[in-house]
Amino acid sequence: MQRRQTIKRSYNSSCNSSWAQAALFAVMVFALLPATADARTKKGFIGKHPDLSGSYNIATLTPLQRPKAFGDNLLLTKAQAEQMIAAEQALNDAGAQSSNPDRDAPPDGGDGSDGAAGNVGGYNTFWIDRGEDVFSIDGKFRTSIITEPANGRRPEMTPAAREKFAKFISFFRPNKGEAYWMPGPGPYDNMELRPNAERCLLGFGSTSGPPMFPVLYNNLKRIVHTKDHVMILVEMVHDARIVRLNSKHAPAEERSYLGDSIGAWEGDTLVVDTTNFKSRPGLSRASGDLHVVERFSKNPDGSLLYSFTVDDPSTWTSTWSGEYPWPQTTDKVFEYACHEGNYALGNIMRGARRLEADWQKTPQSSPASE
Repeated sequence: MQRRQTIKRSYNSSCNSSWAQAALFAVMVFALLPATADARTKKGFIGKHPDLSGSYNIATLTPLQRPKAFGDNLLLTKAQAEQMIAAEQALNDAGAQSSNPDRDAPPDGGDGSDGAAGNVGGYNTFWIDRGEDVFSIDGKFRTSIITEPANGRRPEMTPAAREKFAKFISFFRPNKGEAYWMPGPGPYDNMELRPNAERCLLGFGSTSGPPMFPVLYNNLKRIVHTKDHVMILVEMVHDARIVRLNSKHAPAEERSYLGDSIGAWEGDTLVVDTTNFKSRPGLSRASGDLHVVERFSKNPDGSLLYSFTVDDPSTWTSTWSGEYPWPQTTDKVFEYACHEGNYALGNIMRGARRLEADWQKTPQSSPASE
């Protein structure tokens, strides 16, 4: 009996020892797991993927399209990059030292009878913020954002698209105080004929995208990344792009200016596929057949590498692509209240009616002159 108890104690001791070792091993393993999970959730990750949340200032002096003088050369030398920066600074300095500094308001307007007195002008350089530098990727300066075609420029437009664009730009002429479009129809017949940016529907220059490009000012983007969505708040106008993750496109008849964006991960790169555009999307000259694929990759310094491919067979004879970095910033995105107190659109229409009334009083509009 005593021997059995000794054996039992020995067996229990052995079991306890084995269990203790196993428990200790499990504790060690599980102790490591939270650290790994934390590294991919709390410390810059959402689930298994990088957290793209943050604010980014995409302003850059590097142009969207490559100047023709560079040909197929994708890269700038450091000296050329410094020359571009110096030229921009000289332009700003010249404005600040002029007799009417660029940060001053234009002269008082008038009734327009003395020409320039009635023209308050456009934005001066006080409002313009194109950035202070040209961007580099992998330490190499670029001649343009567009990388394909090889010349760094948008491809040729289709004949139908050229004809459509020529008709569109024919509406824009120098303001000579005359109703040049009469007896009509004309570009001011109703507000829906005016450009989307003028109507505060979209920012100009495809700042809202997709694809999203830097413009003259208001170049901040704010990204909020959750498990199921990525929201991109655009500083210009009021656009908030909503990218649905691991979803399907809406039916083809459901269309919007920003299109329908679906996101999926390829490794640590977010790939956003956008279709279902209205006939006049944010991308200049594009059609409702526009299809854009964007890629967002997070760099070790917290910036993003943004790349895109544009496919619109109704507008361009081939696809075109590009890339540029989105540097992080601590600046905030403030509201761009385009409609708040905006009398411009109403005044544009009222001005057109006044010019039409003046035209009707001229001899060429009277029955006797016809």
